Amino acid sequence: MRILHIMAGRGLGGAETYATDIMLSLQSRGIDQCAVVADDAPRTPELRASGVRLSTDVLSFPFRPYQRWKLKKLIAKEKPDLIHCWMRRAASLMPDWQDGPVIGWFGGYYDPKNFTRCTDFVGVTQGIVDHQIAKGIPFDHAFYVPTFPDVKDEVATDRAALNTPAGAPAVLALSRLHKKKGLDTLLQAAKLLPGVYFWLAGEGPLREKLEKMTRKLGLEDRVRFLGWRTDRGALLRAADVCVLPSRYEPFGTVLLEAWAAGTPLVAARSAGPAAYVTDEKNGLLVPIDDHQALAKALDRVVKDEALRRRMIADGFNTYSRSYTRKVVTDKMIKLYEKLIADKKG
Repeated sequence: MRILHIMAGRGLGGAETYATDIMLSLQSRGIDQCAVVADDAPRTPELRASGVRLSTDVLSFPFRPYQRWKLKKLIAKEKPDLIHCWMRRAASLMPDWQDGPVIGWFGGYYDPKNFTRCTDFVGVTQGIVDHQIAKGIPFDHAFYVPTFPDVKDEVATDRAALNTPAGAPAVLALSRLHKKKGLDTLLQAAKLLPGVYFWLAGEGPLREKLEKMTRKLGLEDRVRFLGWRTDRGALLRAADVCVLPSRYEPFGTVLLEAWAAGTPLVAARSAGPAAYVTDEKNGLLVPIDDHQALAKALDRVVKDEALRRRMIADGFNTYSRSYTRKVVTDKMIKLYEKLIADKKG
């Protein structure tokens, strides 16, 4: 089985992170892979070191017809059994190809019209798969395969390194600093929780605005902007609560990371958390954009030891049943095998 992945993004968002993680996992299982990636993408060196064959010249010149021509030549050389397009930009590069299945991967509620050369479709939630079918994709060509978290077994971060008192409650947000992530709502909630520290791990276009809001609310002594971090497991194990206040979140791998690390979770009731978090069991759900409800939920988790223990146990059980690296990688391999076999008839 020979797989060609197309990953056209240059950032380090959730889709790029997961695409890299699943390729590394497939490589460890002996799957023959080639990946179209940008040479300057943050995790390209990691993929190269793993032994995945890389093609960086397809994206070396930012002219779509040139990229499609280069990709067509690569496909002819690689002769893959299946091509996996990671999101819309990758799918838009696909030339006409009839020799095998082409997967379009949906990390959100995208328009299938942007995936016209894909034959099969993967959604990271059942809700996204239902959306695909409602938009005209045949039900037998739409498949649910979730993501898995990559939480390394790291020692908890030293709170002193984050200028946080050892005994103070700490709330962690692992998030791009973007309007849809609801971090302004989190800062409003922080104002209602004196003595609680807040760690914002991520980068994005709203950093300056959020820092200004922090100063305006008088929270400089309790809010820490950590920038982009690669030690997510260490941060999760150091925090008392993980929070996901997103206005829009089709899935949210942060949910899985919190469950895997044993960190209690509080999330706004956007699509992903609403579908996968069982309120009062493996997390607490609050209304979107309701900073008072968010503050109340965070306060409960900080103060209620029995609630924390219950949420940690239920969260880890949820993760262990459905979202481990092995479970998800097995599902992806079985899907590849099925689609290739169906194509060959």
